Amino acid sequence: MTTSFMNTLVFFLVALAAVVSAVPVLFLRDVFVPPVTYPHAGTVWKIGQRHNVTWDTAGAPVNITNKIGRIVLAKGGIEDIDNPIASNFSILLGRIEVTVPNVTPDSDYAVVLFGDSGNFSPTFTIEN
Repeated sequence: MTTSFMNTLVFFLVALAAVVSAVPVLFLRDVFVPPVTYPHAGTVWKIGQRHNVTWDTAGAPVNITNKIGRIVLAKGGIEDIDNPIASNFSILLGRIEVTVPNVTPDSDYAVVLFGDSGNFSPTFTIEN
């Protein structure tokens, strides 16, 4: 490597560090991972019923990366991303009412709350 190349590389790295350190704190965002509190283990939902999915919003940071929520069902750990049961709500609400979709009855369902991240509820049962 030539001295000129090394000087250019060092200058670039110093300039990059200066730009990164200059990002205002106001633009930094926190990831919010609220735990799902309902449904819980042992819950039984019936197809067609309405239920509140709830999550704990205590300790929510001021600057959340993504405040828009979406809830999907997961069966056997596989999320049905294409068919949300709720969407476009504030993750800070702490609850949203959903209608239990017409799915195959089983005992290995979970709801997944999306905003900043995907938070799985404990598994529960959906019946006819």
